[in-house]
Amino acid sequence: MFEKNKLYKRSELHDDYGGNRQRGISNCPKFDLILIFTNPFKDQDIYIDEWKGEYFHYSGEGRSGDMTFTGGNFSISCQPKSGKQIHLFEKTKTSGYWKYIDQLRLVDIENYRNLGDNGVERQAFQFVLLSVTNEEENHPDDNQTSGKRYDFNKPNTTERQGLVTSRVGQGYYRQEILKRWENQCAVSGLSITKVLIASHILPWKESNDNERLDVGNGILLSPNLDALFDKHLISFENNGEMIISNKLSDEQINILGINGLSLRNIYDDMFIYLEQHRNVFYEKQS
Repeated sequence: MFEKNKLYKRSELHDDYGGNRQRGISNCPKFDLILIFTNPFKDQDIYIDEWKGEYFHYSGEGRSGDMTFTGGNFSISCQPKSGKQIHLFEKTKTSGYWKYIDQLRLVDIENYRNLGDNGVERQAFQFVLLSVTNEEENHPDDNQTSGKRYDFNKPNTTERQGLVTSRVGQGYYRQEILKRWENQCAVSGLSITKVLIASHILPWKESNDNERLDVGNGILLSPNLDALFDKHLISFENNGEMIISNKLSDEQINILGINGLSLRNIYDDMFIYLEQHRNVFYEKQS
């Protein structure tokens, strides 16, 4: 659709595809396209766009106050599900013309803090985007949703030992899981958020990109319960009831205080992930 490094007149892009002519993110409602624009000549204070290795970190919209997932931000955040193509254009020194860089896809969203236009510190985020053409050139035989090609920001052993591990981006995903579970452990109701762990039900390494960003694949647990869940020493039925491994003795169960516990809430989009977790749980019983 677009030729890499070719210059395009922005007004003509919008004549052809629609979308907002003024903002950095232009969702084209009549086409499966999201056009994003970055200006390398402008001081990066309000917005921070940058390449980090293979990944392009693109600032969300919003010049003052906390950034929110509305408008163009919402359209990019939904890209793994909507399937819309994201195309990046870079401003040139020729008035009105932008250079086409590449087609990208969303792999993560990272939180950071900076100052807005009014000088007040606010919550901001960057979309982490990966070149589709680089993927096709380097891994032509891989399925795009296999989750095997790139493990972006995969937690290392040190992170896993920490009390706060989000498994995706250390920001956006954790905030979404905290919101869903109302800042409380999904089982005990513990509300000390600094120690709660936002984990994936289907492990990171076994999840594809959509599953890694799916809130239904997330659960918020206190450290002891997260460790048990991670090692498949506990699991949950679809009604929320906790299942306890036969590898734990009655004494250990009493010390842990986990007998008779269950999830405080259960959501339909968790069922597919809980089933997979239970399958592994039962395999480990023998």
